[in-house]
Amino acid sequence: MTRIALDPFVRDLDGESAALRAAGPLAEVELPGGVHVYAVTRHAEARALLTDSRVVKDINVWNAWRRGEIPMDWPLIGLANPGRSMLTVDGADHRRLRTLVAQALTVKRVERLRAGIEALTNASLEKLAALPAGQPVDLKAEFAYPLPMNVISELMGVDAADHPRLKELFEKFFSTQTPPEEVPQMMADLGTLFTKIVDGKRANPGDDLTSALIAASENGDHLTDEEIVNTLQLIIAAGHETTISLIVNVVEALQTHPEQRKKVLNGEIGWDGVIEETLRWNTPTSHVLIRFATEDIEVGDRILPKGEGLIVSFGALGRDEEQYGPTAGEFDAARTPNRHIAFGHGPHVCPGAALSRLEAGIALPALYERFPELDLAVPASELRNKPIVTQNDLHELPVELGCPFGGDA
Repeated sequence: MTRIALDPFVRDLDGESAALRAAGPLAEVELPGGVHVYAVTRHAEARALLTDSRVVKDINVWNAWRRGEIPMDWPLIGLANPGRSMLTVDGADHRRLRTLVAQALTVKRVERLRAGIEALTNASLEKLAALPAGQPVDLKAEFAYPLPMNVISELMGVDAADHPRLKELFEKFFSTQTPPEEVPQMMADLGTLFTKIVDGKRANPGDDLTSALIAASENGDHLTDEEIVNTLQLIIAAGHETTISLIVNVVEALQTHPEQRKKVLNGEIGWDGVIEETLRWNTPTSHVLIRFATEDIEVGDRILPKGEGLIVSFGALGRDEEQYGPTAGEFDAARTPNRHIAFGHGPHVCPGAALSRLEAGIALPALYERFPELDLAVPASELRNKPIVTQNDLHELPVELGCPFGGDA
């Protein structure tokens, strides 16, 4: 089996995803830093593995970890070994840790956040409208980032004053270009920051999920301080990164497919269809680290060996022709059915999927209603991905907003 090295600079994600699919349902890959794992690249096989009890999150199953081959300054160590939380355990422990989060993020509970998300969206749009006319705007920095960060922070009870430091640390956390000598300190700083937030909520609880986790730990649910801190970090990280990329990717998709954009703005294609097709075609999460095989597992005509690591390559399986037919590589906002698994599948499916969809479903129509003449300020070919092998994330999205509401300047 030919080993495919994932590009730490993510210079051609589409080409890399195509190469992974061509390698078969199970590809051998090399992560940045020379770490060898396997990747599932096809939709059907991914669904099967994500519900297979022989594939677990316990890093102690990993041969390379047990042999001491994974250094603590590996740039992706925070994703491979983020500490004990619902992300890293299975079975009863996973259900125990996930229950409170799942209860807080049910569709009905998330829907109650609608008014707040609409208010935050309108405030962001007002700030955009106040910017000097005729100058390119980085829509990612000015619109796509603030909204989900503010929403998830409000949900978790994180003070806005912590946002700049969180942004700085998460940039290093996800990047494959963080110098190895900075990785241990970055991980320690994240732990310190989230411990401070938890300690603050313990002293002054509020109507937020962090306070609920603390209360549960004091009422017999036996969440340890480590579990609370790591759960907070996990939800903050996942709760804003995915939605940022989703909003940015939708705008890029519409601006590079003007015929479909016209149909969307005319109401011929619904925003739900645009969002779901973007999740499939240009998924926010390119690869998810990491699971481990407790025994040899057949994957198509290949074997995932016992003790080896497995990543799920959502960027590859989202365009799997065996699942989506010969047009899998095309963006089609009217595609139906569209049974993608961009938010995962099985016990570890993303609990924040409904929230991410709601945020995008509010923010994007409002953006285009306010700025119907919005256009890319640079050719799409000049847009560049950040060096993050797990997230499909642009450095920036320069746009020209045009006249608000399509009126005269």
